Amino acid sequence: MTAQRTTLVRDRRRSPARARTRAVLAAAALLPAGAGLVVANLRSPAAGAHADRVPPAGNGPVASDYADITAVPPGAPAPPPEAGASRGIFTSGCGVNENRRFNSDNLIVAPGAANGAHHVHDYVGNQAVDAFASDEDLAGARTSCADRGDKSAYYWPVLRVRDGEERDAGAPGGGAEGNTGRILTPREVTLTFVGNPRGKVAAMPRLLRIVTGDAKAFVDGPGDANASWSCTGYEDRQLTDKYPLCPPGSDVVRTFRFQSCWDGRDIDSANHRTHMAFTAEDGSCPPGFRPVPRLVQRVVYDVRAPSVADGGRTVPLFAVDSFPEQLHKPVTDHGDFINVFDDDLMREMVDCVNSGRVCGTSGRPGAPPTSARPAAAIRAD
Repeated sequence: MTAQRTTLVRDRRRSPARARTRAVLAAAALLPAGAGLVVANLRSPAAGAHADRVPPAGNGPVASDYADITAVPPGAPAPPPEAGASRGIFTSGCGVNENRRFNSDNLIVAPGAANGAHHVHDYVGNQAVDAFASDEDLAGARTSCADRGDKSAYYWPVLRVRDGEERDAGAPGGGAEGNTGRILTPREVTLTFVGNPRGKVAAMPRLLRIVTGDAKAFVDGPGDANASWSCTGYEDRQLTDKYPLCPPGSDVVRTFRFQSCWDGRDIDSANHRTHMAFTAEDGSCPPGFRPVPRLVQRVVYDVRAPSVADGGRTVPLFAVDSFPEQLHKPVTDHGDFINVFDDDLMREMVDCVNSGRVCGTSGRPGAPPTSARPAAAIRAD
């Protein structure tokens, strides 16, 4: 099978007569070794002795889903890169979804199924993404990225403040499925592609699909959880199963580190996982896999630490959208990516990363490109 074919049979043509069946999101990714992630079971001092007895707002979250970031120990540093490492950094600036493009579809795991995610996604990059978008739709779409050669789709569950001000109170994917509150627009979204600590990276195949994290991790267990949470100024401390309580002046940070080992054949797989893998702690890929640029997606929010002691009555709780049975747990956070870089820009990215430079665009559409310059040693995981 060539890199331009998936292992799935899809018919993503738009059709109003199409059966819009619901599908359960079952995408996941393996937890990367050496990533310095901390699974904290800490309780914020502000929670109070009886905080866990505070009834949830609807179907969650609860006080025990939050932890004081200042009480989380720093993670272990990543191993130093080897002499032949690809140390460059390529950035694609695609905005923060300021045009507020949302839907509750998931083109990767539920193609052809309206509301296949059962929760709302933020989108940056490709502006044609919904459950019925064909490969041709993606290729011909507008993009929010500063470099028009990047029409890739980047999406993740929205973060809401549970203040009762949802715009979609009765809608599928929104309030009708327990996803309530005001959707927050990120303060900052950074999309960087980094190299491999052992050697050079190869180009990603066009239309490669990657899902990282597990939307069902609360019910199915945390083995495939991968997204992490932190606060600005404390990003050496990462949480996977708690939302962070940030001190004043510090913002909430979500980080998604995508798989960067490709099987060399398929752009998707039946479980949306096995065509990709994480590197081992030393940066090596499994046998038969080759390293490609690793997408590291960082999403920052200006949101106050909630008053967990009174269940968010004084300062509302915040939480990601989720399937109803997942209760908005932070361990269910996940991100999705479809590569729609044009060939010239992908070659530029690979050359930048392999030659150890800093390149790309860091701003919104129309921003000048980042001047190519040598990159300091980076943390590939």
